[in-house]
Amino acid sequence: MRRFVPALAGLACAVTAWAAPAAAYEIDPLTRQPLDQPLTVTVRAPAAAAAAVDPLDATVPKMSPIARETVAYSGPYGAGTIVVSTAERRLYYVLGNGQALRYGVGVGRPGFTWGGVQTISMKREWPDWRPPAQMIRRRPDLPRYMKGGPENPLGARAMYLGGSLYRIHGSNEPETIGTAVSSGCIRMTNDDVMDLYTRAKVGTKVIVQR
Repeated sequence: MRRFVPALAGLACAVTAWAAPAAAYEIDPLTRQPLDQPLTVTVRAPAAAAAAVDPLDATVPKMSPIARETVAYSGPYGAGTIVVSTAERRLYYVLGNGQALRYGVGVGRPGFTWGGVQTISMKREWPDWRPPAQMIRRRPDLPRYMKGGPENPLGARAMYLGGSLYRIHGSNEPETIGTAVSSGCIRMTNDDVMDLYTRAKVGTKVIVQR
């Protein structure tokens, strides 16, 4: 399954421990010998604290290839609006008072770019994935259904855009953020999409600029 999932992610449109991380050595998959560089392993939080956290959320890596940051914003859109610049491969959540949160995103590959105005019509945590008919026609080998979870190409959160096939969603391939590889969906790291999910509401306006 793990070899198959990264290929799906291109199509599908750890909580911080209270103890110090332990070091282990990664094993080379070809030689089965330990590599020289240590692999960081996150220690589980105490049971009392872990009980308050969704077990799936605890699997989300706290990393992003493009840092989330607050930036100056002078655009025409009001607070609470999401603006996606596919040319920049950035998403802006307008805060108001001349500021916005800027996130790195992955966008549609050539032939799958689009622009326009949508609204968030639905939100889901750890969404299931059902490839649309158009995608199945292009790739009949794809599964018809995949349960939500860390290996699902939709990642930790999804915000559905109107009645379209597009979503703003997480990804199990954070290295693709900042690239044009999706089938039109706007992808984010799981950490970033979880942050945006807490801010954006159903009905939020989403402006996608080409």
